[in-house]
Amino acid sequence: MNYTAFGLFLLIILATLVITYYAARRTKTTSEFYTAGSSLTGWQNGLAIAGDYMSAASFLGIAGMIALTGFDGFFYSIGFLVAYLVVLYIVAEPIRNLGKYTMADMIAARFDEKKVRGVAALNSVAISIVYMIAQLVGAGALIKLLLNLEYSTAVLIVGVLMTIYVVFGGMTATSWVQIIKAVLLMAGTLLISLIVFAKFDFSLLKMFAHMKTATPLGEAFLNPGNKFNNGWDTLSLNLGLVLGTAGLPHILIRFFTVRDAQTARSSVVYATWIIGIFYLMTIFLGFGAAAFVGTDTIKQANEAGNMAAPLLAQALGGDFLFAFIAAVAFATILAVVAGLVLSAASAFAHDFYSHIIRRGNVTEQQQMKAAKWASVGVAIISVVLALFAQKLNVAFLVGLAFAVAASSNLPVIIYTILWRRFNTTGAIWGMLVGLFSSLILVCMSPNIWSTEPGKAILVGTPLISLTNPGIISIPLGFLAAYLGTIFSAKQDDPKFNQVLVQVHLGNVDQKESSV
Repeated sequence: MNYTAFGLFLLIILATLVITYYAARRTKTTSEFYTAGSSLTGWQNGLAIAGDYMSAASFLGIAGMIALTGFDGFFYSIGFLVAYLVVLYIVAEPIRNLGKYTMADMIAARFDEKKVRGVAALNSVAISIVYMIAQLVGAGALIKLLLNLEYSTAVLIVGVLMTIYVVFGGMTATSWVQIIKAVLLMAGTLLISLIVFAKFDFSLLKMFAHMKTATPLGEAFLNPGNKFNNGWDTLSLNLGLVLGTAGLPHILIRFFTVRDAQTARSSVVYATWIIGIFYLMTIFLGFGAAAFVGTDTIKQANEAGNMAAPLLAQALGGDFLFAFIAAVAFATILAVVAGLVLSAASAFAHDFYSHIIRRGNVTEQQQMKAAKWASVGVAIISVVLALFAQKLNVAFLVGLAFAVAASSNLPVIIYTILWRRFNTTGAIWGMLVGLFSSLILVCMSPNIWSTEPGKAILVGTPLISLTNPGIISIPLGFLAAYLGTIFSAKQDDPKFNQVLVQVHLGNVDQKESSV
């Protein structure tokens, strides 16, 4: 056991529990539980968004994928960054002006039917669980490496902690855990990047020249095609990454934690700068791991490469830097999973329980109780599923979650704010077809099936060659929403003009904290 790492782990856990304790004293209403009372400033929410977004996939998965596959691993960095342009120019302002607590609130501003809320809640829960599996896989691999605990035990520890944050502290605790994590992650990544860059005398040319001979891939390390040798698969991945962020529930609910649309836009600008700098530094993490740790050592620690960044820290700075970076990675996972649990619990309690089961006849305390129980349920489901996904790269798993979000949520968001004729049937068709087509395609893909034992979850021949379903499922989501509207005999009440005005000017009623 690495006792330095263990001590830093305990310090992070203690600090986050203290935050949760003080947040719990301030969390008395549904508004405070779901949105921290819309009290965050632009820079605070920007840091929290960055902390929520820079997940285990970013820190562990991308570093490992660049180290093992070279240029192809950097596709994730590019896609994750470019995605925020879509969020900034299309999603941030409408979400804040139309919604209150969840994405379903935005859609319900135009379509009042319970079916729409129910399907939107289903999407949010499904996407959050898929995303959460990736974080738990990263946590399991990290704690197993450091503390010699079994993978299942490590996953259970994170599952318990993330549930505590949400149940007791709500959005306030979650936000401040994410802010602190973002600062720690940027500091740790910057430190490693500077050390790696110094090894090459602060010369990019020297670094790239060295990488041509530093790995078994040779010069191919700097060229595309080492992992994604199917052009359609590469395009599919990038479509999911660029469009998926705008449909991720745990990112969308962050725009309800600020007071108005202007602050929401400001927070996206802050987040984009932070995220952009971070993803540029993943080049140094990946290159450094490949050059100073080595492919064989990385794979020996974790076949998917998820431990490349902590191993690089150990190679460059010894046990203390190793322990610090591992603790930062642990904080990263805790912050992200807390946001994911909260988004799923909010969708269930606010949309499904409050508006569908209780038809709006529910007190704040009843809704908060439902959200807390939903948090426990989501955590249990995610932990169980994560136990079967140990061998998958966390960046890859998050890529799948992005594809699901882009297929099921984004078409409905865009049509709701831009298409006058769009109706309830189109919204339901778009969300359901986008969700199930992406999940079914994943179940038919090489991610689940492989003819070689140990390469995937099940042994067998995959029915499709695509590892990411985005290029099929995203168009299907848009097409289903369109066809559902065109062929529907039912026409909803014309609310488009009201929604159009509210998108740009906001609604003072949304600032109230009533359920």
